[in-house]
Amino acid sequence: MESSKKVGVIGAGMMGAEIALCFAAAGNEVKLLDCESGKALEAKQRLTKVLERSVAKGRFDHEKKDATLDRISVGSDMNALAEASVVVEAVFEDLTVKQEVWRLADSICSDGCLFASNTSSIPITLLAAGVEPHRRERFLGAHFFSPAWVMKLVEVIPGLETADEAAEEMMALCLYIGKSPIEVRDVPGFAVNRILHAMWIEVNRLVEEGVASPEAIDIACCQGLGHPVGPHALMDLTSNDLNLRVQQILFNAYGERFRPRPGLKQKVDAGHLGRKSGRGWFRY
Repeated sequence: MESSKKVGVIGAGMMGAEIALCFAAAGNEVKLLDCESGKALEAKQRLTKVLERSVAKGRFDHEKKDATLDRISVGSDMNALAEASVVVEAVFEDLTVKQEVWRLADSICSDGCLFASNTSSIPITLLAAGVEPHRRERFLGAHFFSPAWVMKLVEVIPGLETADEAAEEMMALCLYIGKSPIEVRDVPGFAVNRILHAMWIEVNRLVEEGVASPEAIDIACCQGLGHPVGPHALMDLTSNDLNLRVQQILFNAYGERFRPRPGLKQKVDAGHLGRKSGRGWFRY
Protein backbone atom coordinates (compact mmCIF):
# COMPACT_ATOMS: atom_id res chain seq x y z
CA MET A 1 0.00 0.00 0.00
CA GLU A 2 1.12 3.56 -0.66
CA SER A 3 2.54 5.37 2.35
CA SER A 4 -0.30 7.89 2.18
CA LYS A 5 -3.47 8.57 0.24
CA LYS A 6 -5.69 11.53 -0.44
CA VAL A 7 -8.86 10.80 1.48
CA GLY A 8 -12.23 12.51 1.42
CA VAL A 9 -14.71 12.19 4.28
CA ILE A 10 -18.25 13.45 3.69
CA GLY A 11 -20.16 14.36 6.84
CA ALA A 12 -18.60 16.25 9.76
CA GLY A 13 -20.66 14.81 12.59
CA MET A 14 -19.05 12.83 15.40
CA MET A 15 -18.46 9.74 13.26
CA GLY A 16 -17.22 11.50 10.12
CA ALA A 17 -14.87 13.78 12.04
CA GLU A 18 -13.24 10.94 13.97
CA ILE A 19 -12.95 8.78 10.84
CA ALA A 20 -11.08 11.71 9.27
CA LEU A 21 -8.83 11.84 12.33
CA CYS A 22 -8.01 8.12 12.02
CA PHE A 23 -6.85 8.58 8.43
CA ALA A 24 -4.90 11.75 9.22
CA ALA A 25 -3.09 10.16 12.17
CA ALA A 26 -1.85 7.45 9.79
CA GLY A 27 -0.27 10.08 7.53
CA ASN A 28 -3.03 10.66 4.96
CA GLU A 29 -4.15 14.05 3.66
CA VAL A 30 -7.86 14.36 4.45
CA LYS A 31 -10.64 16.61 3.15
CA LEU A 32 -13.46 16.70 5.75
CA LEU A 33 -16.57 18.06 4.06
CA ASP A 34 -20.05 18.97 5.19
CA CYS A 35 -22.91 20.81 3.48
CA GLU A 36 -22.59 23.32 6.34
CA SER A 37 -19.08 24.74 6.32
CA GLY A 38 -19.51 25.96 9.91
CA LYS A 39 -20.16 22.40 11.03
CA ALA A 40 -16.93 21.26 9.41
CA LEU A 41 -15.00 24.00 11.22
CA GLU A 42 -16.57 22.99 14.53
CA ALA A 43 -15.57 19.41 13.84
CA LYS A 44 -11.94 20.42 13.40
CA GLN A 45 -12.09 22.21 16.76
CA ARG A 46 -13.56 19.10 18.41
CA LEU A 47 -10.79 16.97 16.97
CA THR A 48 -8.20 19.25 18.53
CA LYS A 49 -9.73 18.48 21.93
CA VAL A 50 -9.91 14.76 21.14
CA LEU A 51 -6.19 14.67 20.40
CA GLU A 52 -5.38 16.78 23.46
CA ARG A 53 -7.20 14.26 25.66
CA SER A 54 -5.36 11.38 23.98
CA VAL A 55 -2.04 13.09 24.56
CA ALA A 56 -2.90 13.74 28.21
CA LYS A 57 -3.71 10.05 28.67
CA GLY A 58 -0.48 8.97 26.98
CA ARG A 59 -2.30 7.41 24.04
CA PHE A 60 -0.95 9.73 21.35
CA ASP A 61 2.43 11.35 20.74
CA HIS A 62 2.36 15.08 21.53
CA GLU A 63 4.88 15.77 18.77
CA LYS A 64 2.52 14.30 16.16
CA LYS A 65 -0.60 16.20 17.24
CA ASP A 66 -0.15 19.39 15.22
CA ALA A 67 0.99 17.54 12.09
CA THR A 68 -2.04 15.26 12.30
CA LEU A 69 -4.45 18.16 12.57
CA ASP A 70 -2.68 20.01 9.75
CA ARG A 71 -3.42 17.08 7.43
CA ILE A 72 -7.17 17.69 7.85
CA SER A 73 -8.66 20.50 5.78
CA VAL A 74 -12.36 21.30 6.08
CA GLY A 75 -14.98 22.83 3.83
CA SER A 76 -18.27 22.37 2.00
CA ASP A 77 -17.23 22.20 -1.67
CA MET A 78 -17.50 18.64 -2.96
CA ASN A 79 -15.19 19.52 -5.85
CA ALA A 80 -12.38 19.14 -3.32
CA LEU A 81 -12.81 15.37 -3.81
CA ALA A 82 -11.57 15.46 -7.42
CA GLU A 83 -8.12 14.15 -6.49
CA ALA A 84 -9.20 11.76 -3.71
CA SER A 85 -8.24 8.11 -4.00
CA VAL A 86 -10.63 7.09 -1.19
CA VAL A 87 -13.95 8.68 -0.16
CA VAL A 88 -15.80 7.70 3.01
CA GLU A 89 -19.39 8.87 3.47
CA ALA A 90 -20.71 9.35 7.01
CA VAL A 91 -23.91 11.37 6.61
CA PHE A 92 -27.45 11.05 7.98
CA GLU A 93 -28.67 7.43 8.04
CA ASP A 94 -31.21 7.82 5.27
CA LEU A 95 -31.15 6.12 1.87
CA THR A 96 -32.25 9.18 -0.10
CA VAL A 97 -29.72 11.48 1.57
CA LYS A 98 -26.86 9.04 1.13
CA GLN A 99 -27.65 8.29 -2.51
CA GLU A 100 -27.81 12.01 -3.28
CA VAL A 101 -24.35 12.47 -1.77
CA TRP A 102 -22.96 9.53 -3.74
CA ARG A 103 -24.44 10.75 -7.03
CA LEU A 104 -22.62 14.04 -6.57
CA ALA A 105 -19.36 12.32 -5.60
CA ASP A 106 -19.76 10.05 -8.63
CA SER A 107 -19.79 13.08 -10.91
CA ILE A 108 -16.62 14.53 -9.36
CA CYS A 109 -14.27 11.71 -8.36
CA SER A 110 -11.91 9.77 -10.59
CA ASP A 111 -12.98 6.34 -11.83
CA GLY A 112 -10.34 4.67 -9.69
CA CYS A 113 -11.52 6.24 -6.44
CA LEU A 114 -12.64 3.77 -3.77
CA PHE A 115 -16.11 4.60 -2.40
CA ALA A 116 -16.96 3.47 1.15
CA SER A 117 -20.18 4.14 3.06
CA ASN A 118 -20.15 4.19 6.85
CA THR A 119 -23.82 3.18 6.94
CA SER A 120 -24.72 1.08 9.97
CA SER A 121 -27.76 -0.65 8.50
CA ILE A 122 -28.60 0.19 4.86
CA PRO A 123 -27.62 -2.54 2.35
CA ILE A 124 -24.57 -1.59 0.31
CA THR A 125 -26.02 -2.94 -2.94
CA LEU A 126 -28.97 -0.59 -2.51
CA LEU A 127 -26.68 2.39 -1.90
CA ALA A 128 -24.48 1.46 -4.86
CA ALA A 129 -27.50 1.61 -7.14
CA GLY A 130 -27.21 5.41 -6.85
CA VAL A 131 -23.90 5.57 -8.77
CA GLU A 132 -23.03 4.76 -12.39
CA PRO A 133 -22.75 1.01 -13.15
CA HIS A 134 -19.00 1.14 -13.86
CA ARG A 135 -18.42 2.62 -10.39
CA ARG A 136 -20.11 -0.16 -8.42
CA GLU A 137 -17.17 -2.55 -8.45
CA ARG A 138 -15.31 -0.03 -6.26
CA PHE A 139 -18.25 0.73 -3.95
CA LEU A 140 -18.53 -0.99 -0.56
CA GLY A 141 -19.35 -0.48 3.09
CA ALA A 142 -16.83 0.46 5.78
CA HIS A 143 -18.78 0.56 9.04
CA PHE A 144 -16.70 2.20 11.78
CA PHE A 145 -17.87 2.13 15.39
CA SER A 146 -18.37 5.00 17.79
CA PRO A 147 -16.15 6.57 18.97
CA ALA A 148 -14.25 5.88 15.76
CA TRP A 149 -10.99 7.32 17.14
CA VAL A 150 -10.98 4.68 19.89
CA MET A 151 -12.86 1.67 18.54
CA LYS A 152 -10.77 -0.74 16.47
CA LEU A 153 -13.46 -2.68 14.63
CA VAL A 154 -14.51 -1.90 11.06
CA GLU A 155 -17.06 -4.03 9.21
CA VAL A 156 -16.05 -4.17 5.54
CA ILE A 157 -19.13 -5.02 3.46
CA PRO A 158 -18.86 -5.79 -0.27
CA GLY A 159 -22.02 -5.21 -2.29
CA LEU A 160 -23.31 -7.52 -5.00
CA GLU A 161 -21.10 -5.90 -7.65
CA THR A 162 -18.07 -5.03 -5.50
CA ALA A 163 -14.84 -6.43 -6.94
CA ASP A 164 -12.77 -8.70 -4.71
CA GLU A 165 -9.80 -6.37 -5.23
CA ALA A 166 -11.75 -3.42 -3.82
CA ALA A 167 -12.69 -5.35 -0.68
CA GLU A 168 -9.07 -6.45 -0.23
CA GLU A 169 -7.92 -2.85 -0.68
CA MET A 170 -10.32 -1.62 2.00
CA MET A 171 -9.28 -4.36 4.40
CA ALA A 172 -5.62 -3.41 3.90
CA LEU A 173 -6.38 0.28 4.30
CA CYS A 174 -8.17 -0.36 7.60
CA LEU A 175 -5.17 -2.30 8.87
CA TYR A 176 -2.89 0.53 7.74
CA ILE A 177 -4.77 3.07 9.88
CA GLY A 178 -4.68 0.78 12.91
CA LYS A 179 -8.12 -0.81 12.72
CA SER A 180 -9.25 -4.43 12.92
CA PRO A 181 -11.43 -5.11 9.87
CA ILE A 182 -13.76 -8.06 9.38
CA GLU A 183 -15.58 -8.87 6.15
CA VAL A 184 -19.36 -9.16 6.50
CA ARG A 185 -22.02 -10.13 3.98
CA ASP A 186 -24.32 -7.40 2.67
CA VAL A 187 -27.53 -7.81 4.67
CA PRO A 188 -29.55 -5.12 6.53
CA GLY A 189 -27.77 -4.28 9.79
CA PHE A 190 -24.75 -6.41 8.80
CA ALA A 191 -23.45 -8.40 11.82
CA VAL A 192 -22.70 -6.21 14.82
CA ASN A 193 -25.83 -4.07 14.74
CA ARG A 194 -28.05 -7.13 14.58
CA ILE A 195 -26.42 -8.36 17.77
CA LEU A 196 -26.40 -4.93 19.41
CA HIS A 197 -29.97 -3.89 18.66
CA ALA A 198 -31.36 -7.27 19.69
CA MET A 199 -29.78 -6.62 23.09
CA TRP A 200 -30.96 -3.00 23.23
CA ILE A 201 -34.54 -4.01 22.45
CA GLU A 202 -34.45 -6.55 25.27
CA VAL A 203 -32.95 -4.17 27.86
CA ASN A 204 -35.61 -1.60 26.95
CA ARG A 205 -38.25 -4.28 27.42
CA LEU A 206 -36.81 -4.95 30.91
CA VAL A 207 -37.19 -1.26 31.76
CA GLU A 208 -40.79 -1.15 30.48
CA GLU A 209 -41.68 -4.26 32.51
CA GLY A 210 -40.20 -2.72 35.65
CA VAL A 211 -37.66 -5.52 36.01
CA ALA A 212 -34.76 -3.11 36.51
CA SER A 213 -33.90 0.55 35.97
CA PRO A 214 -31.57 1.77 33.21
CA GLU A 215 -28.98 2.48 35.91
CA ALA A 216 -29.22 -1.06 37.31
CA ILE A 217 -29.10 -2.67 33.87
CA ASP A 218 -25.99 -0.70 32.93
CA ILE A 219 -24.26 -1.76 36.15
CA ALA A 220 -25.26 -5.37 35.49
CA CYS A 221 -23.86 -5.33 31.96
CA CYS A 222 -20.59 -3.67 32.99
CA GLN A 223 -19.93 -5.65 36.16
CA GLY A 224 -21.68 -8.89 35.29
CA LEU A 225 -20.97 -9.21 31.56
CA GLY A 226 -17.73 -7.25 31.31
CA HIS A 227 -19.07 -4.59 28.95
CA PRO A 228 -16.93 -1.42 28.95
CA VAL A 229 -20.04 0.77 28.88
CA GLY A 230 -23.66 0.04 29.74
CA PRO A 231 -26.31 -0.33 27.00
CA HIS A 232 -28.31 2.76 27.97
CA ALA A 233 -25.20 4.92 28.24
CA LEU A 234 -24.16 3.64 24.82
CA MET A 235 -27.61 4.38 23.37
CA ASP A 236 -27.32 7.93 24.67
CA LEU A 237 -23.84 8.26 23.15
CA THR A 238 -24.93 7.06 19.70
CA SER A 239 -28.24 9.05 19.85
CA ASN A 240 -31.69 7.61 20.38
CA ASP A 241 -33.13 9.05 17.17
CA LEU A 242 -30.47 7.25 15.12
CA ASN A 243 -31.07 4.05 17.10
CA LEU A 244 -34.78 4.24 16.40
CA ARG A 245 -34.16 4.67 12.66
CA VAL A 246 -31.82 1.67 12.61
CA GLN A 247 -34.31 -0.50 14.50
CA GLN A 248 -37.04 0.48 12.07
CA ILE A 249 -34.81 -0.62 9.17
CA LEU A 250 -34.12 -3.92 10.94
CA PHE A 251 -37.82 -4.38 11.71
CA ASN A 252 -38.72 -3.82 8.07
CA ALA A 253 -36.10 -6.39 7.04
CA TYR A 254 -36.51 -9.09 9.69
CA GLY A 255 -39.87 -8.61 11.30
CA GLU A 256 -41.12 -8.78 14.87
CA ARG A 257 -37.85 -9.62 16.64
CA PHE A 258 -36.56 -6.12 15.82
CA ARG A 259 -39.72 -4.11 16.52
CA PRO A 260 -38.61 -0.88 18.30
CA ARG A 261 -39.84 -0.68 21.87
CA PRO A 262 -42.41 2.01 22.80
CA GLY A 263 -40.07 3.39 25.45
CA LEU A 264 -37.46 4.29 22.84
CA LYS A 265 -40.10 5.94 20.67
CA GLN A 266 -41.26 8.00 23.65
CA LYS A 267 -37.71 9.16 24.33
CA VAL A 268 -37.36 10.36 20.75
CA ASP A 269 -40.80 12.02 20.75
CA ALA A 270 -39.85 13.90 23.92
CA GLY A 271 -36.55 15.06 22.46
CA HIS A 272 -34.54 12.92 24.89
CA LEU A 273 -32.00 12.02 22.22
CA GLY A 274 -29.01 11.38 24.46
CA ARG A 275 -25.81 13.27 25.06
CA LYS A 276 -26.33 15.59 22.11
CA SER A 277 -29.57 16.94 23.62
CA GLY A 278 -28.45 16.82 27.27
CA ARG A 279 -30.97 14.15 28.19
CA GLY A 280 -31.68 10.60 27.12
CA TRP A 281 -31.89 7.57 29.36
CA PHE A 282 -29.75 9.69 31.68
CA ARG A 283 -29.22 13.44 32.15
CA TYR A 284 -25.99 15.13 31.03
